[in-house]
Amino acid sequence: MIHLRRGILPRLLHPPCPATLGAHANPLIPLHRLLSSAAAVPVSPKPFAVEDYLVESCGLTRARAEKVSGNLSHLKSPSKPDAVLAFLSGLGLSRSDIAAAVASDPKLLCADVDKTLDARVAELSDLGLSRSQIARLIPLVRSYFRCKSLARRLALLVTVFGSFHRCLEVVRMNYGVLSASHEKVIKPNLAVLQQCGITIANWPSYGFMARAICRPTKDLEEAVALANEFGVKQGARMFIHAVVTFAILRQEKLTKKLGLFKKLGWSQDDLSLAVKSMPHIVAINEEKLRENTKFLTKDVGLEIPYIARRPTLILYSVERRLLPRHCLINIIKGNGLLKTNYDFFSIAVISNKKFLDKFVHPYVESVPGLCEAYASSCAGCGVHQLKLLSKDKRMC
Repeated sequence: MIHLRRGILPRLLHPPCPATLGAHANPLIPLHRLLSSAAAVPVSPKPFAVEDYLVESCGLTRARAEKVSGNLSHLKSPSKPDAVLAFLSGLGLSRSDIAAAVASDPKLLCADVDKTLDARVAELSDLGLSRSQIARLIPLVRSYFRCKSLARRLALLVTVFGSFHRCLEVVRMNYGVLSASHEKVIKPNLAVLQQCGITIANWPSYGFMARAICRPTKDLEEAVALANEFGVKQGARMFIHAVVTFAILRQEKLTKKLGLFKKLGWSQDDLSLAVKSMPHIVAINEEKLRENTKFLTKDVGLEIPYIARRPTLILYSVERRLLPRHCLINIIKGNGLLKTNYDFFSIAVISNKKFLDKFVHPYVESVPGLCEAYASSCAGCGVHQLKLLSKDKRMC
């Protein structure tokens, strides 16, 4: 074996010169050449992992990175994304702001810093925006930051809302306002609102109105007509809320919801009464509307007109608020500890601290376990513990 190693290894490592071999070519030479050529092949670099980059460099969650990484599957290196991140960081965006911007517009990482991003900053600066204001704007406008029309559209919105701060609130609530036609949508809608006495100065929330002014003008006109039909007084604060609520809801969805109210026993007068004080009651989730109406009428024994005058009862959670309080009141009544008949609305509407101070803490010695059972029921664990304390289980 030793002789074999001494004979072959030197030939593998130091093959004889072909000139000295003549016609008798060394059969080991092709093998040597193969080994030499294989050693010269460079090792392929590790492929660029977009999803990992989004998590580690951009601050996205793994779930979000997985969702948006398909938009960047063509990237083969981090050179361009690195340049974009450096640009955003230099502009003053925090890591969370950068994560928000990239999550909403992954293709931002592919933008050309000089031709696109620097150009947008220059155009916005010409409007009088500071670098810090531009930094606040970027995560909100999403892909519009890469559009040449951004500065022009933003300038129009500033003329409408009066300041960059107001524009920022509007865009935060509905960035689609940047794509709405100023001449065909926004201006006609503002005219419709002004005819009803609604001006920008008396809007309760600029962000709240952003969705309404982007709706088709026909929808806004129908919303105004419906608010009048319900008897909401023009000029009143609730009139603005009614118009906006009706405008945002699709007509077919609104019609279906009003039909559901009537199926549940609400008359037109009941609905008008509720809408006058709380217009967004018509936007309530269908399941919640069914559950609350059933509980309030069947379990508590309230009449629909009573509920209509106090529509906030429809908004409270049955499981975590209304049912636990109703059950607890019945328990202390059943134990002869509560002599006064309290109005149910006054019981439902007070804060949890006041409810505890008035209806729970004074009776913990008389009804052991009352406080714990009530806390458990409010935490969503059901009222079975309260039922155990009740002399009449049917009352809970």
